[in-house]
Amino acid sequence: MRDQAVVQKVGNRSGLSGTRRSTSAVQRPSKRSQKSDLAERLRNLSGYFPSLLKVALAVGLGVMLFLGYRAAAAASFFQIRQVEVQGASRVSGDEVQALVRREASKTGVWNADLNMLSEKIERLPWVRNAVVSRVLPDGVRVRIAERIPVAVVRTAAGRFRWVDEESVPLGEMSPADHMPAFFLRGLSEEDTEIARRENIDRVRMFLALQGESEAAGLSERISEVNLMDVKDVRVQLAGNDSQIELRLGSQETNKRLQEGLRVLDQQRQLPRGRFISYIDLSYGKRVVGFISGAHVSAGTDEAESAIAAQQSSGQTPIRETSQKEATKRPDKTTRPNEKGRADSTPGAER
Repeated sequence: MRDQAVVQKVGNRSGLSGTRRSTSAVQRPSKRSQKSDLAERLRNLSGYFPSLLKVALAVGLGVMLFLGYRAAAAASFFQIRQVEVQGASRVSGDEVQALVRREASKTGVWNADLNMLSEKIERLPWVRNAVVSRVLPDGVRVRIAERIPVAVVRTAAGRFRWVDEESVPLGEMSPADHMPAFFLRGLSEEDTEIARRENIDRVRMFLALQGESEAAGLSERISEVNLMDVKDVRVQLAGNDSQIELRLGSQETNKRLQEGLRVLDQQRQLPRGRFISYIDLSYGKRVVGFISGAHVSAGTDEAESAIAAQQSSGQTPIRETSQKEATKRPDKTTRPNEKGRADSTPGAER
């Protein structure tokens, strides 16, 4: 019994030691397998090297092409040599060419900023629109649409300048220009958005009155139209009536213009006709003003017969006022000028 117990214990120890040896024997092959896996991965990764090299070569080639493009664009091959200007009549073609050459010489034709060139050209007088295009390798073409002059404005300084329908100031009127039917006065010279909008309205009113007066054959009797106050349109006559002003208000200006000229022609038949200073039709009434100090008898036979004829025909009687009486009515006969002082009727004695 004792021997069996000893044998059994010895067997257990040997069994434990055998287990340890077998475990260590199994672990050694596992380390070798890890090394083999790493080597296999490296071999697999090396298979991608040709693809990576291709990508790197493609990127490098792209960079070289870009740098070459930049160098070619800045090279003498694209330096500006020709500037073609089309549609320039009043616009100075030499001025446009000089502007384009100055700007494009900095970058070359290929890199020229066409939008910037168009904006700078459109700032020149008479230019309404400018389209700029490249003519490779060394040219630029500019197509210009000019502004159309529609009226001549007499400025506060006494100069005569053309404006277009948008009231944009153009060049000064030259002796070779066609003389307009009459002039425009009263445009604001302030550089504000409100002033520009008001000037557009003034030009629109002027063109409407100009067209109607030409259709009625009355344009030759007008020297200028004053639109400083659009609610108080005033017309200065021309020729032998150059000292007379017609005040038309803001409504039915063409109808009142014709009525004022008809009244003037009637009054010219009377002795006092040569002393007329203005005719006011602003409020639908006909008020005739005379030069202050004119010795006119209102009781002459001609005057009485004219007034009687008007009353019998049902027409509104003409009210006569002298210049002194008119100055008491600032709402109709006087108005502030540019400097804030009272602007008296042209031709009146002071």
